[in-house]
Amino acid sequence: MIDLIQYRALAEKIFADIREFSFDGVGITRESYGRGESAAADYLRGLAESEGLAVQADRAANLVFRFPETPASNSVIWMGSHMDSVPQGGNYDGLAGVVAGLLCLVARRREGVGGPLEVIGFRGEESAWFGKAYMGSSALLGKLSEADLALRRRGADESLGDCMQALGADMTAIRAGERLFDPARVRTYLELHIEQGPVMVARDLPVAVVSSIRGNFRHNHIVCEGESGHSGVVPRWLRHDAMFAVADLLMRLDEHWRMLQERGTDLVLTAGIVGTDPAEHAVSRIPGRVAFSLEARSRSTDTLEAFYQLVRAECSAIAHERGVAFDFDRRVLSAPATMNTRVCDTLSAACAARELAHDVIPSGAGHDAALMANAGIPSGMVFVRNQNGSHNPREAMDLDDFMLGVQVLSDALEPLSA
Repeated sequence: MIDLIQYRALAEKIFADIREFSFDGVGITRESYGRGESAAADYLRGLAESEGLAVQADRAANLVFRFPETPASNSVIWMGSHMDSVPQGGNYDGLAGVVAGLLCLVARRREGVGGPLEVIGFRGEESAWFGKAYMGSSALLGKLSEADLALRRRGADESLGDCMQALGADMTAIRAGERLFDPARVRTYLELHIEQGPVMVARDLPVAVVSSIRGNFRHNHIVCEGESGHSGVVPRWLRHDAMFAVADLLMRLDEHWRMLQERGTDLVLTAGIVGTDPAEHAVSRIPGRVAFSLEARSRSTDTLEAFYQLVRAECSAIAHERGVAFDFDRRVLSAPATMNTRVCDTLSAACAARELAHDVIPSGAGHDAALMANAGIPSGMVFVRNQNGSHNPREAMDLDDFMLGVQVLSDALEPLSA
């Protein structure tokens, strides 16, 4: 059994090097299919090749790392995560999983231990850039639609399809909805990730095994249209105030959420973007137009659909009561996923064998592992404790915890290869 703890210095160097060129002045920015993500990919490619590993881009422009002598037809265990980040995010979200896989490969290469392991660095997992998550893994599975490929990059006039094509992705096959790999070849998918919430810190758990992953529905851009007017002259009963209508909607949805939680229903709800038009808003102007986003997450597809119908019903009621209209963009869906029982048990056994305090917990955030699991690939995840949450510059994964998580993955490879 390989002792991965001795590779701590290499892990520290990789994270420090990538942080240096990913720092944006506030946090870490690695744009999906953009400069920052590509810089990280180039660095990881160079590192792997210097260790004698083979690296190639797959037909969706993701990076695949392997032993050069492994035949492409062999069945393998995939280990990986994503290389992009949210704007002004942290250094570990996604990257930790790719580095974990590479450490396992490098250790086996240096110590002359083979095995059916490949590492995949997915592009485009974060929804912050195009309004859709899991783009690299979705492309592999033939699940990117024309509407997806037409999505525009945040702050730029570039489509997802254009950005993928510029990096060499097989756009003909992707547009045709073809699967770009054979899922039957991948016997197991493993992913290490920082926990993006406070549970493990609160419970003093350095590592955990993930049982399931929440799915979601989201609208990136909903517009409430009312009627602008002078704030001093239009009485309440004659107003069509878009801001109060949106506030009314969010308070009603919050009350529904509260009642569902009291019944034990798994659900979280977020309106992460809300705003009036800065070109026309003023202290003395009744807002006639408000744009906002809406996202709900749950481990239950039925819960998501039922709550979505509730959202639309409340919008209709408020539109009638306040004399406004709600205009919805395309609903984007991500299905919930359950991790494979055998894989979870194997990961838990690896934790127990090392006498690591751990538990089996659900993931509220989404991961590429969800798509792999829903494609029929037995999948499992290891969480590593992380201070200060995620999607912010203050991510603070302890490197000792990370190395314990890497060790658990490495230990699980042998029983999962049998």
